[in-house]
Amino acid sequence: MRRRIVLLTLLAIELGAGAVLYRGGWLSRSPVVPAVAPPATIVAEPPMPKPGTRVKAVDVRRGDTLVRALERGGMQRDTSAGIAAALAASGANLRKLSPRHTLEVTWTLDGRPIALRYEPSPWLGYAVIPTDGGWEVRRAETRPDVRVDVVAGEVTRSLFEAVEQAGGAAQLAVDLAEIFESDFDFTADTRAGDRFRLLVETRFANDTFVDYGRILVAQYVSDGRVLTGVRFERAADGRRAFYDPDGRSLRKSFLKSPLEFTRITSRFTWARPHPILGGVRPHLAIDYGAPTGTPVRAVADGRIGAAGWAGGNGISVTLRHRSGYETMYNHLSRLGPGIRPGGRVAQRQVIGYVGATGLATGPHLDYRVAKNGRFVNPLGEKFIPGEPIAAAERGAFTAHARELVRRLEDTAPF
Repeated sequence: MRRRIVLLTLLAIELGAGAVLYRGGWLSRSPVVPAVAPPATIVAEPPMPKPGTRVKAVDVRRGDTLVRALERGGMQRDTSAGIAAALAASGANLRKLSPRHTLEVTWTLDGRPIALRYEPSPWLGYAVIPTDGGWEVRRAETRPDVRVDVVAGEVTRSLFEAVEQAGGAAQLAVDLAEIFESDFDFTADTRAGDRFRLLVETRFANDTFVDYGRILVAQYVSDGRVLTGVRFERAADGRRAFYDPDGRSLRKSFLKSPLEFTRITSRFTWARPHPILGGVRPHLAIDYGAPTGTPVRAVADGRIGAAGWAGGNGISVTLRHRSGYETMYNHLSRLGPGIRPGGRVAQRQVIGYVGATGLATGPHLDYRVAKNGRFVNPLGEKFIPGEPIAAAERGAFTAHARELVRRLEDTAPF
């Protein structure tokens, strides 16, 4: 159900809910909405269109300007330009006009536009009406009604599919994988029968679901192993992160995999038949099969040791990390933005894209890890843990974690 923006009048009164009328619209004084806050929709419903008028949606195409879209909808250029100028002067960001946005014009039967409704999001809308001096813009905002819901399911073929079958969105699968990516390789270890459950914020506008917000607590069970992640905001610096129930950080210094949601095609071994050179040779790497152009992430913060062509390794990047670790990413199709020898990278930064350069039979990533100059198995290495909950906050965290986990287990028992 789409929210109707006021077309004629908005009440100019101070609201105790934390909003004021400003330049013809409502602006929130408080940018943070608590999860327990009741909905506070600041909007007035206009009367039904008067006899002799009609409302028509405007087709917005990719790359459109507002003027171009309105002209295609039958409006004169000087009129559409005047409306666009009025909206821009009122703070509307017309550079981000998108086919997803709502754009409607109210016309008289003799073809005169008398109102325009523009909603760039479920939370924000503009009404434009004619005045003696041109066009007047009214702005209306709707605060999200934030609730907490459960999403739970079982993997049969993929985590993406399982999350969507459980009623969640694809982004939830990405967020869930990111919580546990330092402890669990969703590329190598996901299997049919794995189960998951999570408490997640859901956002509503006028009782209509819009999207998912933050995951508050998550559990993933695979082969008898139970992974639990609890979101917690540290009082010392306000940073939010996920921890296990004992307060250990789930964000390790190294990710388990440089790719998201792909497959392992060859594992670390000292004896593997070489597909191009022949014979049996060591393969001191993990090969991930993925389409050309798939982003490759740095598994840890580090400095770039080498970046460019490296013979049989094709386009390659080598990163140096603390504690004597180096990682290598081979057969790339191209380097990531700004990747040059001597530069620094952050964990999860895109350093290149999957390809088939060098001695490669097809698009894949050859990923290697060395410690103190000796290659090690990336899937078996125990990397440095992240910073745990400080002793001063341990009591608050323990109570918070127990309450969220209990609520999750009671609401969605396995």
